[in-house]
Amino acid sequence: MTKTKIKIEQIHDVVCSWCPIGYSYIKAALKQLDEQIEVEFKFLPFELNPEMPKEGESIEDHLKRRNNWNTEELLRYRKNLVETARRAGLTYDFGKRTHYWNTAKAHTLIHFAEKFDKQEQVNRVLIQQYFTEGLNVDDAESLANIASSVGLHRNDVIAAFTSSEIAAEMLVKQARVHRLNVRSVPTFVIDDSELVPGSNSVEFFVQYFSNLLAKTP
Repeated sequence: MTKTKIKIEQIHDVVCSWCPIGYSYIKAALKQLDEQIEVEFKFLPFELNPEMPKEGESIEDHLKRRNNWNTEELLRYRKNLVETARRAGLTYDFGKRTHYWNTAKAHTLIHFAEKFDKQEQVNRVLIQQYFTEGLNVDDAESLANIASSVGLHRNDVIAAFTSSEIAAEMLVKQARVHRLNVRSVPTFVIDDSELVPGSNSVEFFVQYFSNLLAKTP
């Protein structure tokens, strides 16, 4: 059987709680359809808080301020989020994951990793290190350690953070996301055109790609 080639790009932020859930679900769906689909999977940057300062911000303070929540509302949301993540095979530890950080460097790392076909490897390590271990994803040395762990050269990654060429490439991706008029993350771009927003269920994605296959000549 000849597989149908599909390009999927996940528009995401590294500190977005729902992005790893969406990633986990869509990957599980694609695994079920593995005999029918050949996937090219990539990532596009979306900074939820581009003005986030170097010291970051407490997640608790940020969510209370942004959503006008009290402590009870925050804890209810957190309980639901942790349970949803667990069902997706993820561990969110708010004892360690205490802050939102500026994500520009982390997105630069993911972009750099694309040149070596290691985006997904880097993304998976970032998910583990941030959501489970509480890593400061704005720390250049920590990001270089992640790069080294997947076989990238740490010095090249450190240089990428201040490279004008890399910065220009990032601007191109950011401009594309802006043109797509994305309002929330995660959003998945299918074959450069169709947008699928949200961290939808495995069943949703299986049905979506099954319908897509049925329409393919």
